[in-house]
Amino acid sequence: MFSEIELSNKKIVVTGGAGFIGSSLIEVLLMKKNKVVCLDNFSTGKRENLMPFLGNKDFTLVEGDIRNLEDCKRAVQDADSVLHEAALGSVPRSIHDPITTNDVNVGGFLNMLVASRDAGVKRFVYAASSSTYGDSKALPKVEEVIGKPLSAYAITKYVNELYADNFFKTYGFETIGLRYFNVFGPKQDPNGAYAAVIPKFVSQFINYESPVINGDGEYSRDFTYIDNVIQMNLLALTTEDQDAVNQVYNTAFGERATLNDLVLSLKENLGDYDSKIKEVVIKHGPYRAGDVPHSMASIEKAKKRLGYKPKFSLQQGLKEAVSWYWNNLKD
Repeated sequence: MFSEIELSNKKIVVTGGAGFIGSSLIEVLLMKKNKVVCLDNFSTGKRENLMPFLGNKDFTLVEGDIRNLEDCKRAVQDADSVLHEAALGSVPRSIHDPITTNDVNVGGFLNMLVASRDAGVKRFVYAASSSTYGDSKALPKVEEVIGKPLSAYAITKYVNELYADNFFKTYGFETIGLRYFNVFGPKQDPNGAYAAVIPKFVSQFINYESPVINGDGEYSRDFTYIDNVIQMNLLALTTEDQDAVNQVYNTAFGERATLNDLVLSLKENLGDYDSKIKEVVIKHGPYRAGDVPHSMASIEKAKKRLGYKPKFSLQQGLKEAVSWYWNNLKD
């Protein structure tokens, strides 16, 4: 799928490479004959996500923490570019523990910028977030129009963008931020207090448990399949257009679905594997603090400047993801 994007014989660092998005990026980068260094402390990433790469001579694991500058320096030595995926995600987690979220997402981000700049890294592509749009009610979300952040997590992600912009303007250091919109796909962890909604709901359906939707289910999201995200990262790494650098881009499909629509689609897809799932009752709970009511991206900027062409709609992505989860979660 990614053969049209030429990227090979480079040394690329992926922070948070043991995570769902990071390990998916590593797989494609190695497939395209690059040398890949993964920096991860396994606080949220999983060692099993790296197992397919451990025998590959072009893969190196640096077990370390982005909060430690020396670990960052060790990882980026002689690197051409960095894909910075490491972060403590989750709005609820950041509300519960804003200090750790800030230490990792802001302090760790700054460490990686400094280490990468000092090592002569050519380009630094980082995971930004749609949470940056905050209380802005405008739809679709356009990169240049944001509101006030609604959580500590959103604040940290906005600060990342400010630091990246400052490093470009102060040091000429090339950065590109990708504002991810509700990424989902194979390998995304369904367990834990802060599990993403799609794998969590899939796991519950498979076990005949009722998924609980926060609120009335009419909040909407631009759910984005992982392959679209990989495409954006590759395009950001390889663009030679200097006007495309020092920018942030929405990374999404450009459509939205309500949580009610999502859950019904999951139920229908999983019901094709097990008809009993069609009888599972969907429940509703209280609204969750810090949640943005509606989110849908404009992807025109990414199309125009990076040549972005997302291949997977929500429905296409759900079919792929549900198939993977059924084969990997079902006892």
